[in-house]
Amino acid sequence: MIYELRVYYAMPGRLPDLIKRFEDVTLKIWDKHQIKQVGFWTDLIGTSSQKLTYMLAWDSLADREHKWNTFYADKEWIEAKAETEKSGTLVSNVENSILKPTSYSALK
Repeated sequence: MIYELRVYYAMPGRLPDLIKRFEDVTLKIWDKHQIKQVGFWTDLIGTSSQKLTYMLAWDSLADREHKWNTFYADKEWIEAKAETEKSGTLVSNVENSILKPTSYSALK
């Protein structure tokens, strides 16, 4: 198992819209493509109040590539993204890391 840590920096004032899109749309489409989330977080204390951090679990890099490709090509996602960004882009920047658990990690 490998993990993907993603940090989205929302455009000023758009974090609630980004969160709503995950809650109402994205997670349902992920379920269809068997994309497994580990968790989502916002900063209680930190460098930005416009940041959404989440982690995904993958069986392998090939599993990740296949599922992301099918998700990004999904007509429902393409339409939902366009609809939710009618009044402007939600995300200004994305940071992404692929993590491999250590032998002593609780997540393996």
